[in-house]
Amino acid sequence: MSNPAHGIAGFRLTEHTWMTELGNWIDAISPDGRRAGALLFDPKIIALPGVRDRVVHAVMTDQRLVLGGLTGLIPVADVVAAGDQVWLLTAQAVSPTLSELLASGPIDPPGAVSVLMETAQTLLALHTAQVTHGSVHPGTVVITAEGAALLSERGLSDAVRGQASPRERDAAGWASLARGLAASLGQGHSRLAELLERAAATAGPLGLAAARDLLIGEAAGRDGLAQTARGRSAFAQARSYAQPPVLPPRDEGDIVTLLHVPGRSSGSVQFGPGVGTQVQRPETTAERIWRSGRDQAATEHRPVSRLTKASRARRRRTIISSAVLAAVMAGAVLAWFYAGDSPELAVMSIDVVAPKKTQGCGKAVLITGTVVTNGAPGEITYEWRKNLDKEVVKGTLRTKSDQTTYQVPFRWTLQGKSNVKATATLRILTPGPVRTDKASFTYKC
Repeated sequence: MSNPAHGIAGFRLTEHTWMTELGNWIDAISPDGRRAGALLFDPKIIALPGVRDRVVHAVMTDQRLVLGGLTGLIPVADVVAAGDQVWLLTAQAVSPTLSELLASGPIDPPGAVSVLMETAQTLLALHTAQVTHGSVHPGTVVITAEGAALLSERGLSDAVRGQASPRERDAAGWASLARGLAASLGQGHSRLAELLERAAATAGPLGLAAARDLLIGEAAGRDGLAQTARGRSAFAQARSYAQPPVLPPRDEGDIVTLLHVPGRSSGSVQFGPGVGTQVQRPETTAERIWRSGRDQAATEHRPVSRLTKASRARRRRTIISSAVLAAVMAGAVLAWFYAGDSPELAVMSIDVVAPKKTQGCGKAVLITGTVVTNGAPGEITYEWRKNLDKEVVKGTLRTKSDQTTYQVPFRWTLQGKSNVKATATLRILTPGPVRTDKASFTYKC
């Protein structure tokens, strides 16, 4: 996806995008130059009856929690509708995620402890507020430039399914995080790995507080984690982006905020001329970002008010056509969303890593594929392909409901005298859509 010249409600969209079960996440820059995020919801999901209202309710609950002092969530700046598109805009960068860092290499031990302590504390605070996260996995844990662990997508998975996850589901997701981090520590940290495994086993029967307490006293630190995050993502750097330049007018259509902005009228607010902006009290960060986006969008979209009757009629016909398509698709999609508390298995991301050093004669080279799922049980079918011959190695992977990260190793032995670049490609065949990733190493003998 190419987004360098695109934006939404004053947020500039970058070229870094990734897919989740909710839609398409994009690294973005807010109107005041801060690193931010934008989620374009899958239209087949957000168009289902009641989904948009439940998403808005979940986000407004988050805003009240953040304004009340809860610091472990990615703050949401706004949810806006532009025609048949619905966007969630964040006031904080949403990359890199823990799944990205795990795919690139092991997490340093103090960083692993810090992630688990901070995410457990956030989940416990949510439970005290009588809400749950509902979708805790490495893809929803964001590591900031300072090495802090923040949770994203709070309540969104439950909102699209019309359910309320129990606290036990959060505990199971956290336990899976602990197991994944334990596995990433590697040799030399067996004592800490065993402790993380014990904490994971404790989270289910005794709860998150008991599991967290097992980690008290262990060395926890953000420095190594922050360095890893900065090395992985341009959106985890210390400095902020400069104020964006004023762009020429661009017609994105009517953009409407779906949220009741904190401290303002409870009615819906439309981006465009004629909107009051009187400040009743000092603005919060979310309010400032909302106002900046609205003001810029008002400048850029002023010609919208002069749309001809013909263009408005075309827009109405487009909306009606989209509604008909959504109705046709709803039957199939509803079967997935309302099949029960356990969603169908979905692959969230894959990452393949090969050794960076040149490999010598007759050495068995280990290539590691990391598969991140949505935490549902099921079966994944995959295959490994090599660029130097036509051999295809097929395999299957059984997933469990309490785990989201899996390793798919592949050993490749090259023999004979040559100097070549060997590339291994991992293809996830089912569940679809097909995903691929590859990695290369140099063989010299």
